[in-house]
Amino acid sequence: MNDHRPRKRFGQNFLQDPNVVAKIAHAIAPRPDDHLVEIGPGLGALTEALLPQVEAMDAVELDRDLIPKLAQRCGVLGQLRIHSADALKFDFADLVADGRPLRIIGNLPYNISTPLMFHLLKSRAVIRDMHFMLQKEVVDRLAATPGGKDYGRLSVMMQYHCAVDSLFDVSPGAFNPPPKVNSAVVRLRPWERPPVAVADVTVLEKLVTQAFSQRRKTLRNTLKGLLSAEQISAQDIDPTRRAETLSLTEFAALARAVR
Repeated sequence: MNDHRPRKRFGQNFLQDPNVVAKIAHAIAPRPDDHLVEIGPGLGALTEALLPQVEAMDAVELDRDLIPKLAQRCGVLGQLRIHSADALKFDFADLVADGRPLRIIGNLPYNISTPLMFHLLKSRAVIRDMHFMLQKEVVDRLAATPGGKDYGRLSVMMQYHCAVDSLFDVSPGAFNPPPKVNSAVVRLRPWERPPVAVADVTVLEKLVTQAFSQRRKTLRNTLKGLLSAEQISAQDIDPTRRAETLSLTEFAALARAVR
C-alpha cells in the first residue's frame, strides 16, 4: 500500500499521523446522511476514518495511479465513488443530485489551494461547509483581521463569502514527505447571505484587488480610476488610510460608491 512515491508535480504530501486524522474527523463530525466530498484523498488516511461514518462518499483524485490503491484500501469500508478528475476543473454542483448540501474536505496541495478555494465558491449555494488542511500561512491570511500583514485580498474576499474558523495547527512530521512549512486546518462555512451588502461582487473584487496591489500606498493613490479622494471621504473613510486598515464593511461601502 505504501509503495507509492509522492509526486512533486501533484504537490503530494500524504497525511500519515493517526492523531491528526482523528482530530480532523472529530472537527468534521459527520452524520450518516451527510454528503461528504474529499478532494485529493491520496492514499486514503482521512477517507478511511470518515467513510464508515457515512452512507456514501465522493472523492476527486487527479493521480490515476492512486485510484486503484484507494479503492482497495477503502472499498470494503463503505460506498466510495471515486472521480478521476482535476478538482480545479471539476463541477462540484453536479454531485448534488439528491439535494443534500455538500461537505467538502481535503488536504489541499499548497500550489493550488487559493485558486481551488475560489473555484469551489462558484458552487457555494450547494456547499454546507469545507474543512481543509492548508499551509498555515494561508490559513492565517484567511482568518486575518484588519491591521496586520496577513490581512489582504484573500482575507476580505473569503470573509465576504464564508465564515472562517482556524481550527488547529499541524506540524510537518504528520506528513510523508514532510513539507517545509507548517500546516493548519480551517473550516469555511458559506454564508446564506453575505455579511455586507454590495450591488455587484465583481466590483468588490476589483476594488479590493486594486486597493491591495500596492500595500504601502494610500487609498487615494491605489483607487485612482475607481474612486476619487472626495468619493472615498464621502463614505466616512480617510483617503490617506491604507487598504490593510479597512474592514469588510468599509470595503463594501466603497464598492457601493463605485459608479
